[in-house]
Amino acid sequence: MSRMTAKDPVKASARENLPHSDPLSVVSICLDKETAGTLKLFSDSAPLVRLDRHLGEYRVDDHESVLEWIGTPAPDVCLLDFDRDRRSAALVAERIHADSPETAIFAVSSQSQPDLIIQAMRSGCSEYLVKPLESEQLLNAVARVGGRRREKKEQAKAQLLAFIGAKGGCGVTTAVTQLGAVLSKSYSRRVLIVDLHPDFGDAALYLGLTKYRYHSYELVENTDRLDAELLQSFVLHHSSGIDLIPAPQGTEPARPLMAGALVQTFEFLRLRYEFILVDLPPGLNDAHLELIRCCDQINIIAIAEVSALRNVVRQTDYFTGKQIPAERLRVILNRHQNRGLISEEQIERVIGQKISWKVPNQYVQVLKSISGGDPLSQASNSEVARNFNAWAGTIDKKTSTTEDKKGRGILGLWSR
Repeated sequence: MSRMTAKDPVKASARENLPHSDPLSVVSICLDKETAGTLKLFSDSAPLVRLDRHLGEYRVDDHESVLEWIGTPAPDVCLLDFDRDRRSAALVAERIHADSPETAIFAVSSQSQPDLIIQAMRSGCSEYLVKPLESEQLLNAVARVGGRRREKKEQAKAQLLAFIGAKGGCGVTTAVTQLGAVLSKSYSRRVLIVDLHPDFGDAALYLGLTKYRYHSYELVENTDRLDAELLQSFVLHHSSGIDLIPAPQGTEPARPLMAGALVQTFEFLRLRYEFILVDLPPGLNDAHLELIRCCDQINIIAIAEVSALRNVVRQTDYFTGKQIPAERLRVILNRHQNRGLISEEQIERVIGQKISWKVPNQYVQVLKSISGGDPLSQASNSEVARNFNAWAGTIDKKTSTTEDKKGRGILGLWSR
């Protein structure tokens, strides 16, 4: 293969996999002068690739966040030289992969021994480029990244809906399992429920699925090797059609999650379902907040009690303060009574927003469903069953409308 020159064209076959709108952003770290020059010639000959910056040190011991260092938003591609200091390069690759899993890391080295390639891949690199860098080698690697990015955009992603209680005991798990069952059975949607309670999660119990080996946090811990086969060992199947990834059984030691792992896991799951309902614990951590930023909708489940309503205000202030758009937030009033001690008008005045949905207080019927492990066991003419069916309908209608819009016009013809 010939060395690259400024006049080398980008081959048409590889160009097809490069993005047709925004160029792939590229950052290099510790590249030698010759390789950096080759990269510059490549970016000049391929305008669909944008060279953002060159970093001249590894910064292994720097406490500055990776994104502050390599740039925000994170680059699509990072070229990392392994020749100057292989150990430091591996540590940097691990940091970038942990904090920015969407960034493709290319190891660049003059050494091509199999064990060194394996070490680089284990540190998070997706490509291993051998010096001297050549046009075809670099072009093919970049084209693979562009192809993966294009596939992600083209693939339909599940609606990701988070559910969190204003306080404990507001009925979050009941709402999640009932709503999920209706979406699956009545609307024929592929639905996954993920119970992210670190302990004492009840979604599996409410669905009568009490025998399982693995739980949601173990799935997240294995996100780097996640594939369809591994996923099936974590998923429980309910007769309504719901899939469930349960919470840990009982109490377990705190499980610190690697930064970005939760989001990476859910990005994988979103390609396999139409709706993902996440049962979150009342107390949030940084990993949960990172996931919430990716959610299409955040449902705060409250009841007509002073403490719960106070917490709704606190939670909405917290979320909006973290730059989560207010339009994604929904306040769901559970166990609603028309003649309750606190009126709807008073509630909305306290929380400073409209109640998005009200679930009637039919404790006996819901308790029977929970006890039987079947959210759909109640007759469809019960008030609470009709309510969940209508709620699911509003969610499904929004999704169907979005899908219809995507299919219209000239752009829609391309996807047929």
